[in-house]
Parts: sequence; structure tokens; C-alpha cells
Amino acid sequence: MSHSKRSQPTDPTLKQAANGERPDLSRMRHELRTPINHILGYCEMLMEEGQIPAAHAEDLRRIHAGGRELQVLIGRYFDEEQFFQQRDLHQLYHELRTPVNHIIGYSDLLIEHADDPAMQGVIPDLKKIREAAVNWLALMEAYLIEPVLSSAAGTAEGSVPTPQAIALNLGFTFKVPEPKSARSAFHDEGAILVVDDDESSREMLARRLRRCGYTVSAVPGGLQALALARSQEFDLVLLDMIMPGLDGFQVLAKFKADPELHETPVIMLSALDEENGIARCIEMGAEDYLAKPFNSVFLRARIGACLEKKRLRDRERQTYEALLQSQKHLAGELAEAAGYVSSLLPPPLEEPVKLQWRFQPSAELGGDIFGYHWINPEQLAVYLLDVSGHGVGAALLSVSVLNVLRAQSLPGTDFGDPAAVLKQLNHTFRMEQQHNLLFTIWYGVFDRRKREVRFASGGHPPALLVESTGARQLSTGGRLIGCDPEAEFRSASCVVAPGSRLYVFSDGAYEISRPDGSTLQLTDLVAELNRPRTAGRSKLDEFVAWAEQSRGERPLEDDLSILEIEF
Repeated sequence: MSHSKRSQPTDPTLKQAANGERPDLSRMRHELRTPINHILGYCEMLMEEGQIPAAHAEDLRRIHAGGRELQVLIGRYFDEEQFFQQRDLHQLYHELRTPVNHIIGYSDLLIEHADDPAMQGVIPDLKKIREAAVNWLALMEAYLIEPVLSSAAGTAEGSVPTPQAIALNLGFTFKVPEPKSARSAFHDEGAILVVDDDESSREMLARRLRRCGYTVSAVPGGLQALALARSQEFDLVLLDMIMPGLDGFQVLAKFKADPELHETPVIMLSALDEENGIARCIEMGAEDYLAKPFNSVFLRARIGACLEKKRLRDRERQTYEALLQSQKHLAGELAEAAGYVSSLLPPPLEEPVKLQWRFQPSAELGGDIFGYHWINPEQLAVYLLDVSGHGVGAALLSVSVLNVLRAQSLPGTDFGDPAAVLKQLNHTFRMEQQHNLLFTIWYGVFDRRKREVRFASGGHPPALLVESTGARQLSTGGRLIGCDPEAEFRSASCVVAPGSRLYVFSDGAYEISRPDGSTLQLTDLVAELNRPRTAGRSKLDEFVAWAEQSRGERPLEDDLSILEIEF
């Protein structure tokens, strides 16, 4: 706390208190009673003149009662026998400060009614009452608190703060700001819970907040606050630190430990300027701290800022929850789309060739799809395509191409000629007409009479023919389908021996990320498929197990598709 310094203190009582000497209590009582006399005098004058409207007369009586209470407390605690026996200076300070908080608070309430024409004539006297209360508070700070602080800090003799400096350090001002409508300071309403054991403080604060447009509930203790907060939702809790039973620290701890209440913002209230207490509250999760008596500007500003932070958090939470719902909905849509794609895949064949497959869609739904059908009794067409990108758009294009191939609906195309099929697909599914989507394809035709496979590829990984002598990669290169309308494609052929196996797959079958960050390559897949299978077990099942072991717990990043044809 910074101190305003004077070389020669003019008040010997203040100097005695600052130097740890026994002060002149008679002079101290006189100094403290002077502003109280001003408060009572102006109150009684206003009451006698009847200038306060009936609707506000009760607040003036409360100010007068606060002044009378201060007179009683000064007489009780500042006599020769009682004063030097005080052990708890902060408790004494708290008890003395409570009525002056009421005086300042009710004065502010009346001053804020400046827009009422009937109140215009009494505003100057109300300001004098408030100024007298602030002066009294500054004197009390100088007599009770400053000597302790100065002694602890080793303050040199003569370094005595003036009452005005103390008041400024505590956030008070002797100049009352021009009254204005309290409601204008707020733009949004909110529900506030006030928790204070002092009935006058509780009622005064609740009234002030209601005038600001808030919905206010007020309770006298921590147990009632917890019960009420569990039964209805509040945007903010104003919690007094010093209360009988559960004090503010205990109530705050219970709020923050309760899963249903821990996000409710709490502002702590106290008449004690305890830095340790403030720090403890903040560490426990309090949003802010307000000292009594409340500066109306600080009160509005801090409550407004706290509620704005809560509104921002609520919007963030709502956005996050909406995002989760959107993701859940999208995941459902993608799962449904993946199920639809899977339903279009053909059943396995057992004769005259054995053909089976495995398909695992990625979490994002890729563009893999495949099929096979008999062009005629002698020729079996086999094809697998992979659309660029992921999602529903890629799946729609893959299904469209599948339907064209199944129905053999490309005009003027010989579906027994793989190169002709790819050329016509490239002409039909141009990327600028398909939302810039491209696809790769491997298309082959098995002629069982010639035991020959004729094939062509467009930007697709090679098929793998595993024979007794080893494995051969079947590919003709070629451009991706849809990117170049002038692209040319060629066919190639090979004879297949009995007992050989042909594997057609997408790049998702081998571009698998390992837990260590590395990625499988085509050569890894070739080595796995070329490895002799275990007796009594399907080679495709062994491949799936190998792929799952390679990626560990990581989800599939792309569709995994593979066909096996045993000749």
C-alpha cells in the first residue's frame, strides 16, 4: 500500500497511533464522532423537511440507524478499559465498518434516483452524508489499520498517511460522481445469487442489482446458497467471505467441488482488505473480489465483465456441443454411406474360378469400390477403382462408375477390351464435370477358355499375379481417369497357370502408417502376398491380420480393398 507523506503530522493522535504509542482516546472519539454528527444532522434535517418521497423514506431511516449504531460502537470500543484489551483488530474493524457500508450503500441508492424529479432537491445533502461516511471510514483506517501496517513495514517516524490518502488507496473518493441511471450500464440481464449473513447488506445489494435489470435471489448462509444453486441455474454468485456456520471459503470450495456447480462464476465480497484472503479465493477458483462498501462503478463494471466472460464460455460450450452433434451426425451419415457402398459389393464366386475379397472402409469414407461380372460365358471382367479424396462426394462418384461398368452402359465400348473401357471412362467422367474429382482404376478380363488375363490401368497400383515361380506385377501405367481428355490407354495380357492367384487392390492396402511414424510400401505388400499361406487359413485373412498388426491402434486413413482370384 502506498502512503502519502507529510513532514510534520498535524494530528497528534494519528502520530501516536502510527508510532505505537497509547493514543489519546478522547481525541480519537471526538474525531470519529464528528462525521457521524454530520450524517445524523443531515438525515434528521431531511426527515423533518419531508423532502424524501415516501417510496424512499425507509432508505433514509436506514442511513440514520447506521449512524446511531456507529455512535454506540464508538462508545463501547473506544473507552479506556475496552480499547487496549482488543485482541482481534480485524474483527473490530469488520464490526465497525459494517454500518458505514450501509450508510454509503443506501446513500448511493438514493443518489441514483436522480432521474426522479422529487429527488432533485435532496441530492446535495445526500452527497454530504456519503462524503461524511467516507471521511469516517478513512479516519478509522488511520486509527486501527495503518499503525499495524506501518509498524510491520518499519515505517519511519513522521511517515503518517492522511485520511484522504488512505481513502484513495482503498478505492474511495470524496467526490461523488454525477448520478446516472444504473440500468444504462448493462446490456444483458442475468440471474444472480447474493449470499450474505447481514440482512441490510443483502437487501441493499439485491435491490441495487434488481434496479440494474438482473433477476436476484438472496440467502443468508452457505447451506441455503448451495441448496438453491442446485435447484435453479444462476449466472453469477456474490458470496460474502465472513459468515457464521459455513464461511465464504468453505462455500466456495463446495461450489468448485460440485460437478453441477463448479462452472458457476463466483465473486467474493468482504469488508476486510486481506490480500492473503483475496489470493486464496482466486486460487480456489473465484472469478473476482469486491471490497465493501461497494463503489457503484466498480460493482457494475466487475459484474458486467464477469457475466460477459460467462456468456463467452457458454457460447464456446454451445459451439463445442453443436460441433460434437454435427460430428456425430456426420459420422452416422458416413457410416450409412459406407454400409450402402458395402451392400453394392458382389458376393464371392466359387466356380469356375474362386473369387473373394476384403473391404474395410476408413473412418472418413474413401472412394474405393470394386466389382466383377461375366461379360459373356467365357469372359469375366474384374475391376477396382479409387476416387481421390474422402467423404460422400468420393463415394457417390465411385458408385456412379460402378453402375456404369455393371450395366455396361458406355456407348460403343467393347467391355472385353480394357484399354477401350478406360478411354471411354476418361471421356465420360471428366474432372471438371465431377467437382474436380479424379479416380484410378485397374480393369482386367479373364478369358477362361484361353486362360488369359487382359488388363489395363489408369494411375492405379499394379495387380499382383502370384505363381509357383514367384510374383509378377501387372500394370500398363496410364493417366488418372478424368484429368486429360486426350489421354491414351493400352492393354496388356498374360497367361495364368492353374493354381496361381491374382490380387487386385487399392493403395490403402499398403500405404499404412505404423506406430513409429513410418509407412508401409508396395514392396512390403508384395512380400506379404508372396509368402506361402498357413495351411487351413485364408490368405486374405492373413493379410488383414498383417495390416492390423502393422498399424497398431491407429484408425484406417484410407479404404482398404483387396480381391483374390484363384485360378
